[in-house]
Amino acid sequence: MNAIASKNERRAAAASEAADIAGYFDRLFPLLRSLTGAGVRQSLDILGELLPLERIEIASGTKVFDWTVPQEWVVREAYLEGPDGKRILDMRDSNLHLLNYSTGFRGEVSREELDEHLHSRADMPDVIPYVTSYYKPRWGFCLPHRVREALPAGNYRVAIDADHIDGAMSLGEAVLRGETAEEVLIASDICHPSLGNDELSGPLALAFLYRRIAAWPKRRLTYRFVLHPETIGSIAYLSLRGQRLAAHCVAGFVVSNVGVSAPFRYKRSRRGNSLADRAAVSVLRERWPQAHAISDYAPVGSDERQYCSPGFDLPVGVLSRTPDRYPEYHTSLDNRDFVSFDALSETVDAYEAICRKIDNAVRYRNLSPYGEPQLGPRGLYHNIGRAGPPEAMTQALLWVLNLSDGDHDLEAIAERSGIGLELIAEAAASAHKAGLLADSGAIQR
Repeated sequence: MNAIASKNERRAAAASEAADIAGYFDRLFPLLRSLTGAGVRQSLDILGELLPLERIEIASGTKVFDWTVPQEWVVREAYLEGPDGKRILDMRDSNLHLLNYSTGFRGEVSREELDEHLHSRADMPDVIPYVTSYYKPRWGFCLPHRVREALPAGNYRVAIDADHIDGAMSLGEAVLRGETAEEVLIASDICHPSLGNDELSGPLALAFLYRRIAAWPKRRLTYRFVLHPETIGSIAYLSLRGQRLAAHCVAGFVVSNVGVSAPFRYKRSRRGNSLADRAAVSVLRERWPQAHAISDYAPVGSDERQYCSPGFDLPVGVLSRTPDRYPEYHTSLDNRDFVSFDALSETVDAYEAICRKIDNAVRYRNLSPYGEPQLGPRGLYHNIGRAGPPEAMTQALLWVLNLSDGDHDLEAIAERSGIGLELIAEAAASAHKAGLLADSGAIQR
């Protein structure tokens, strides 16, 4: 296949994937999600078409470390009518109109009393803000500030048909087994309703990444994909899987805010130079050298705070495409028009490239370390591969033999030598097959 045909095929595949992502986005966007409830389960069912999610249900009232799993939120309808009887807002028009996790309320209130239960943004008068009240019982509506300011005096009819009941919090998990028990964690949140970048981009990128990695002909590592509500969900998941992750997780990522055409941003893990950090930084420098940003860990943001909490200190970073806060963040502007499905497909490209680097982060030990072994009798000299000219393969082999001391993985050898990881990996495989290297079985986390 010539280069042009190959490039055209890649473009067609990317366009097809972007269209698939858009189709799932359109099915997921209207669903009312929160920390708990039917909307989360419906979302997991839809995403379960892309990856075989095992449902984890944690009962309301369950203690998870210092937290307690909340009750399920059940909403049937919510609207507000003005003094003239006309409907001012209805959650059927936008899930964002209802304060997320609002208590139920029916009755008439004055304009003054109503105002205590309204949420808007004076700095963005035409947007509906996304506001939650997870841990303080109250009812409320969200609306554009311009509409709020124009509300006349008089009595208003409030109808919020909602309950909080004992039930369960729903999480989803899918595990792609590899040749070893060492794991890569891929996690994302699934609790925000009707927000495109700051919600759906993460679960969609995660699901399509699963589909990519499942198609690999060979996986050395095991890949664990997790969907949960923000904060309480990751804390609950750690209460179930934390010890296993502490023993086996060699790298991990929280996938969040990845659905716009903007430069990639990588936030390092708490460890600062973990395998996840090195692989992510390497991919960004190789593929997007002029347009990316790298920041150190800070205990703010999303679920990386929980995975990197000192009791676990997992090697988990965040690859995103927007800062933690941006103008459209938690508003009705974070909609379908704000999201780029081509960018989401490109995000899957980036994550897959990072995972390939991690999967190739093998450490070998040179079995003939005293001087250079003879390469010719083993058929290795000027005759060892397809990824480059013979001289390049010989250089790669010499670097691999010299640094295969059990302390350097292939990514570290590639970085130090300045030779591409693909060539380094092929040289290592040839040397391993020739009996010059042994897998040390260790991975630097």
